[in-house]
Amino acid sequence: MMEGTAGVSGHRRADEALLDDAAQLSERDPGGMLRFTASAGAQVRESAALAAEANLSVLADDGRPRAVVIAGIGTAGRTGDVLATVAGPRCPVPVIPHRSAGVPGWVGAADVVIAVSASGRSPEALGAAEAAHRRGARLVAVGAPDSQLQSVAERARAPFIPVPRRAPARASLWALTVPVLLAARTLGLVKVNEADLAETAARLDADADRCRPTAESFVNPAKSLALGLSGSIPIVWGSSPLATVAARRFGDTLSANARYPVVAGALGEAGRGRVGLLDGVFGGLAEGERDIFADPGDDEPDGTRLRLVLLRDGGLNADDDTDEPLAVEERRADAVQTLAERRGVRCDVVTAEGGSALERLASLVAVPDFASIYLALAHGLDPMAVPAITEMKELANQ
Repeated sequence: MMEGTAGVSGHRRADEALLDDAAQLSERDPGGMLRFTASAGAQVRESAALAAEANLSVLADDGRPRAVVIAGIGTAGRTGDVLATVAGPRCPVPVIPHRSAGVPGWVGAADVVIAVSASGRSPEALGAAEAAHRRGARLVAVGAPDSQLQSVAERARAPFIPVPRRAPARASLWALTVPVLLAARTLGLVKVNEADLAETAARLDADADRCRPTAESFVNPAKSLALGLSGSIPIVWGSSPLATVAARRFGDTLSANARYPVVAGALGEAGRGRVGLLDGVFGGLAEGERDIFADPGDDEPDGTRLRLVLLRDGGLNADDDTDEPLAVEERRADAVQTLAERRGVRCDVVTAEGGSALERLASLVAVPDFASIYLALAHGLDPMAVPAITEMKELANQ
């Protein structure tokens, strides 16, 4: 074994048959990532209840802020992207995700800082909370109870929403996101009502049932997506700002859970350059040289090819003057699907469903979340334990 590979196990080729063996799936998922991911709907309900118990009303005492900064990294940082997208272009104030220590230099008494950390001890969230307190900005903190972050919030006499840490941060997206959205609602920045939360939780529950380990691959959308991605270089593009948040989330989970390299982002940006990947050595060139009579199972590692995942969001029929941009997004999505087909690059499509922005986002996140775990398990990887993360932290703290 080479130096630095201690704790690394698994196999490069996916064991497709394993995905239809529920007992084996459970055995290879000792940390329970599938179970934690299936709890997404429960996370929405629990976090909404915990946020209701926090004293968020004090946030509204000083009126609308000049800007809102959401401080956190990793999944905690994604909560800022969700808020910015759900708030939309008509949000009356800037919503700014911030992923480094401290806060932007301009933050002051007119602003609100929402510090988010699943563990309650990330340097980014702690540094932001401390800086917000020093500068007199209104602060909200979201994280594990009885943590350092809660202590900072108590010193600042700021609302703290305790999120019990039952799972890794990457399996706690909804537990962390709902308090951020409800804090923003108190400030008058988003319209997220109880019905939206209930429908989002129900959507997540339904998708968890469709993606359950006992559902066979031919009826399980997450297993089917995992099998399609097996051995590929995934490209995940979102057709709208909402879908782009889901695309970047899928990039996060594919990398952390399944250890796959991913290109993820906005389809609009891809059209300015990255769509050229479809013509490249892993795209059209590879497909053009493929022996159409060869057994797909005989592909060697150097025959790795692209697999496109397109997250499509037709948008809501709201009277917010977005019809033309939505039409542009739809035409662009149709165009990239045609491009992929012409080049022989296989494409999976996940289409948003639901009556609110939050439910539509949930419908684009749930199946890919499960797919990343099934892909890890098919490769014999433990999606919970990531040796490189542990090793990096140890090396960085020497």
